[in-house]
This record gives sequence, C-alpha cells and structure tokens, in this order.
Amino acid sequence: MIGITSYGAYIPWYRMNRELIFDQMGWFNPATAGAARGEKAVANYDEDTITMAVSAAIDCLTGRSRDSIDALYLASTSLPFAERQNAVIVSEALDCVSGIRTADFSGSLKSGTTALLSGLDMAKDGGSVMVCAGENRVGKPGSSQEHTFGDGAASLLVGNEGVIAEFKGAYSVSHDFIDYRRTTQERFSHGWEERWIRDEGYSKIIKEAALGLIRKYDLKMSDFAKVIIACPVAAAVKGLVKDLGAEPEQIQDSLLANVGDTGTAMPLMMLVAALENAKPGDKILVLSYGNGSDALFFEVTDEIEKVQKDRKGIGGHLAERSDLTIYGKYLVFRNLIPLEVGIRGEEISPTAMSVLHREGRGISALVGSRCKVCGTPQYPKQRICVNPECKAVDEMEDYSFSDKIGTLTSYTGDNLSFSWDPPQIYGLIDFEEGGRLFLDLTDCSLDSVKVGMPVLMSFRKKYSDPQRGYYGYFWKAVPVKQ
Repeated sequence: MIGITSYGAYIPWYRMNRELIFDQMGWFNPATAGAARGEKAVANYDEDTITMAVSAAIDCLTGRSRDSIDALYLASTSLPFAERQNAVIVSEALDCVSGIRTADFSGSLKSGTTALLSGLDMAKDGGSVMVCAGENRVGKPGSSQEHTFGDGAASLLVGNEGVIAEFKGAYSVSHDFIDYRRTTQERFSHGWEERWIRDEGYSKIIKEAALGLIRKYDLKMSDFAKVIIACPVAAAVKGLVKDLGAEPEQIQDSLLANVGDTGTAMPLMMLVAALENAKPGDKILVLSYGNGSDALFFEVTDEIEKVQKDRKGIGGHLAERSDLTIYGKYLVFRNLIPLEVGIRGEEISPTAMSVLHREGRGISALVGSRCKVCGTPQYPKQRICVNPECKAVDEMEDYSFSDKIGTLTSYTGDNLSFSWDPPQIYGLIDFEEGGRLFLDLTDCSLDSVKVGMPVLMSFRKKYSDPQRGYYGYFWKAVPVKQ
C-alpha cells in the first residue's frame, strides 16, 4: 500500500480584507468590486515560497524523523530562484541527509499534483518523499488577481508505511490552453478573456480529467466523501458540480474566502483540509488545473486518527491571524513601490558563499552542538563546552535548535535599526533544554511581546540582495500565539 503518510500546512499570519484593496484601487477598475469580498492571506516581508514550504514541512514532520526522507519536491510558479534549486534550500533548512533527491516543479498551476504523482511513483519503490507546494504570486495593482491571489503552502509525506490515505489511482490530461501566461522576465501574468477561460478552460478541462478517472476505475461521483476542485472561479465550480453529478456537501471548501487563490498549492492545501476532518473509509477525489488537469483518488485508512491531533494544519493556521490594515505596507512588502530606506537600509552585509558552505548546517538548519559529557547545548558549534563546570574539549555532538521551544528572556524594539516593518524587534532566547541565541522576532507587534513568553523558530529571509541575485535565509523567533 502506498499513499499519504502525513500532512502539514502553512498560512501566513497577516490577512488583508479585500475591501481595503478596492477602496484604494477601485477608482481605476470598478469591475473588481465582485472580487472585493472576504480576505486573503499575505506573506510577511521576510517570507517567500521557500520559507512557507519549510514551515509546512515542519508541520508535516511533527513527531517524525527527518532522516527518513529520501526525496523532497517543491512545486510553485513563484520560486525565488530561476538558476539555483529551490527545493534543496528547503531540504537543508529541514536538515535532511545529503543523500536525498531534490527537484523543483514549476511552469503550471497543476505542478503541485504533478509533484505529488512523481512522489507517489517513487514511493512504489519503497521511498519516502516530501512533497511541498507553495505560492507567493503578485497580482498587478488594479487587477482582479490583486484581490484573489493569496499566499500559503502545503506539505504531504508519501510512502508505504503508516499510510493514512491510500493512493488508488490517477488520470491526467494535458492541453496547451493559454489562459494566463508569464515569461521569466516578467513579474505579472497576462490573461485572456475571463469568461472564455471559465467556459473553455476550467469547465471543460477539469471535467475531462474527472470523468476520465471515474471511467478508468469504474466509480461514481457518489462514491466520494469529498471532492476537491482547485478552481478559483465560483461560477465554474458550480457548473462542474452540476455536470459531474456531485452534491454540494461533497465539495471541499476552496479557502478562497479567507486565504485566496494559492495557485500550485491550492489542491494540496484543500487536500490537507479534507484530511483534517476525514474518517476511515472516506474516498477523496482531487482535481487540479493548469495546462490540463490531474485527477487523483485516495481512500482514507484507520491510521488517519493518529495524525489528526498533533499538528496545526489548515485549521490551526486559520485561527492565528492579524489584520494588515495599511495598503501601502502591502505594496512595500511586495516591492511594488520604491521606499526611502535611508543609509542603514542601504547597507547590506551579505553572507559570503564560502562562509555559507563552510557553516552550512549552522546557518541553514540552526544546528549547534551539545556536550556529550554534561549535555549542555550551545550555538554556534564550539570545541570547548560552555559550561564552566565542565569545559570538556572535543566532546561535542550535533544539536538542532530549529525544532526547540524557547523563552524570550529580554527584547528590544529598535526604531533606529532598519526594518521593512518597524520597529525592529530582537531579543535573547533561552531554550528549554539549554542554550541561548540572539534572534530577530517576527509575526508580532511590539505591544504583544512580553518577557517570559514562549517562542518557536521559523525559517525566514534575513535580507535581500537583488543586485547580486541573492536572498539570505536564517531563523527568527515567532511568539507562540495564546
């Protein structure tokens, strides 16, 4: 038996009411009024597809060893790097072993399900594969995409042990249907007429994949407890439900109203949401879209109950939120307007590539050392134990801080240091098993920070250096939301 063995998700802390966008840009394009309902998830200034994928993968790996992963696939149409593999950055942040296969999947909004199918193919040979999908697309100001695009990520672990949802089969179709397009030199996509995309694209292509799978495996729509239709157009979904003979209660919530259109990640995020409430024996149909469609068929097993209580998933992340009420801040976070950053903001001290290679696990995976004599952890790695009562020499073993809970011992709100979301907040973190780090804080306001509060580690962008084509990543502390 092969299939999904674990799942995880990530939704950014910030949410923006779409009416805020329309209030600022509706004067230019009144037709977007129909899209100005609900809210969308907005990645923080220090987040991108890679950081969100890492967070989703950490959620997926709750209670599991990272050494058992044989491959890691990352799917997105908004990958930060065109010529530097993005998936390997995720694998190193997770501190996976070097003997791992990594690959990026991109170029189509169904890349997430394509990556999942590739992972399931590898699982047939006994491998354990982490499949991540994340999206951080930018809609052009004044467009309907600015309202609908949302940020988020999902992660699925597939293999043949402890399967919570057995993979029963798939059916794929491919069409060079040019609805939206973007070259590597462009930031914003171009679209054709929306009604044509709805009628000739979503309505026909998704239906073709769904009916193909049903015929292939001699199924009926009534066999499925949940049907996942990764389509951001409500009218198209309504038509598909009717044409396929499904009942409204079978249709999984698309998360469009409170997260947005997460593109490549959308079918996987909806699948995670379905698994959070699934029961043994439930059959789930997943339908993606993008230059064709992938239809996947899963059946939930008795193992599902073992993983439904110990992760945040979609439900946990939806419950943690903060309103982004300033449209200008959103534009700055997305680098859509120039901002006077001052002398301090212009000074970037990038990490040398040689240093990153030499100190790799310490920077990418927050790996320090622990004394084998007295058990004292410390960061960064040292040859001599920091414990004054021990001081053992060369008796160290690797120790990961990234998955440990810390306590905020002291903090500073600094209005002189440059920050894209001032004030800059940083502090000393004492970890539950020992060790102390000085880290930036993120996903919080100065008023909400208190000495003694618990914090978790989060992989984030430390700085951006677009002139040299580089983003620096490191770990920051996120206060645990009460």
